[in-house]
Amino acid sequence: EEILAAGEALLARRRDFLGKTILVTAGATRERLDPFRFITNASTGKMGYAVAEAALARGAQVVLISGPGELPPPPGARVRKVESALEMYGAVMEEFPAADVVIKAAAVGDYRPAEASPVKIKKDQGELTVTLVKNPDILTALGQRKGRKILVGFAAESNNILEYAREKLRKKNADLIVANDITQEGAGFAGDTNVVHLVAANGEIESLPVLSKREVADRILDRVLALSGGR
Repeated sequence: EEILAAGEALLARRRDFLGKTILVTAGATRERLDPFRFITNASTGKMGYAVAEAALARGAQVVLISGPGELPPPPGARVRKVESALEMYGAVMEEFPAADVVIKAAAVGDYRPAEASPVKIKKDQGELTVTLVKNPDILTALGQRKGRKILVGFAAESNNILEYAREKLRKKNADLIVANDITQEGAGFAGDTNVVHLVAANGEIESLPVLSKREVADRILDRVLALSGGR
């Protein structure tokens, strides 16, 4: 797989991200309840890893910050593995200054337990109430700091897809939101395809058909290139 990826990068017709550093986040985060249990979501990281692979093939230097998972690291990427939302926040902020483009494909947990038990919680304790506190919003923090960088966020929704994407663009100060309906066939977390709308801050919307996640990744990069305008 590594030889094939290296060959693909060398033979790629497009090397339009040479000299650029792209920071990609991928996968789900885990918020610990105890050493054995955690709160998470269904993201596998496939979309983010596809973005990293496509960016590498197009000449970019890629930093991939990934939640837990079994996907092999894309050859050529510098990979940082994290578990929790707080760990991802810290890693992203460390890598952000050197990045030209940030593509936040990770499904970061919005909340975490206020306290995690240092030992396994036993079921004989009766009813269990867990207090959740908000995690820092990484996309918002990046939007406040982005300057001339290109910032891409993802919005996995089950209704009002475009409305929520436009709202997220405005609130997060992003340049592009990749929005998809997680209930739609072909757009699930674990599959190899996706169905997305590319919603840009300039008002443009591109609705894509069912495509492989690698094809979607290249379409995202095409839009990033157009939005950069030589930046």
